[in-house]
Order: sequence, then C-alpha cells, then structure tokens
Amino acid sequence: MEDRQSRRRYDSLRRETQARETRAEIADAARRLFVTRGWAATTMREVADEAGVSTPTVYAAYRNKAGLVWALVHAADLSADPRRMLSELESSTTPAEQLAAMAGYDRRLFEQAGDLIMLVRESARTEPDFADLYRQGRQSADRTRVEVFSSWPAGTLRPDLPAAVDIYAALCNIDVYTILATERAWQPNQIERWWTDTLARELLNS
Repeated sequence: MEDRQSRRRYDSLRRETQARETRAEIADAARRLFVTRGWAATTMREVADEAGVSTPTVYAAYRNKAGLVWALVHAADLSADPRRMLSELESSTTPAEQLAAMAGYDRRLFEQAGDLIMLVRESARTEPDFADLYRQGRQSADRTRVEVFSSWPAGTLRPDLPAAVDIYAALCNIDVYTILATERAWQPNQIERWWTDTLARELLNS
C-alpha cells in the first residue's frame, strides 16, 4: 500500500519530466531537419516522425514551426551561458576584461548554435516571424554592448558610443566566426582570443 501511494505521489512529477524530455526530443529533431533540409521544406509531420512522436504531440508542444524555432533560439542563448557572462562582467576590474567576457559569450553562442543563427537569418529574407526574431536578437546584443560601454569612465572608448557598438558587431558575428572556424581551421578559443585582443585595440584608448 505504501509503495502504491509513493508511486502516485510522484505521478505528476513523472509526467512533467516525460513532457520535458519529449519537448527536448522534438526540438532536437526539428533542429536537425531545419538545418539539413531548410525550414520551409520541413513539415511538422516530418518533425514528428524524426522525433518518434505523433504530429498532434508536436503541435501541442510548440503550436507551429515558428514556435519551434523560437524555442530553439532561446535554448541556444541559454547554452551560451549568459549567467557566466554576467558574472564575469560584474567581477571584471577593467574594460578589457569586460570585452573578454562578451567575446567569450559570443564564441560559445556561435560555436553551439551557429547553424541555427544562419538558418534564422536566411529564413528572415522571406518569413516575417524570422525577420522579427533575427532583429530582436541583434537589438538585444546591441543593448548589452551599450550598457557595458556606457558604464565605463569618460574617455575609455576610442570611438563614440554608436561607432563602438558597430565596430563590435562588425568583428564579432557569425560570418567572421564561420570563416575563421571552417575556412581557416581556427579553434574556437583562438577566435575568442583574437576577438578579445582586437576589440581592446580598436575600442579602448591606451
């Protein structure tokens, strides 16, 4: 009797855990198909088949393909560990160290989710939802840079604030990362170090 009561007590937790696992399996399947076949060419039924679940289950979990991509993008941001970046920003004692913290986050993001970022950007050319998602991502990154740069003492930045944000974006982006990582065979930590050194040289007064 006690064993049955114990099992019943954890039924809701078991169902919740299974639901999270199912959502994760669906998201992994969708990402594989979106990246290899393209977003437009992939159907929700194909995502369901790839994940080994029913099509209604996919719709119940994410509503539609755009919902799937939104979930994947948010998961990618978490995988890059924004809490680590925040901790490093708060513990840094110099602007150069804060630039290193931001470059580290960008490297982790592009290393783990570069294919997804490219997918969103390409789909944004024809899909309004993706254009909005890509725009929000860029705006969020710019807000972080503005907040950090604005916290520095006057005279720290070599260019003015808008130009500094633009220079950062021109250096630390998925295209530069992809060229260095795939065409030039740089290791991710090499790219991060180069970003850190170049950002300091371009943005900070010595």
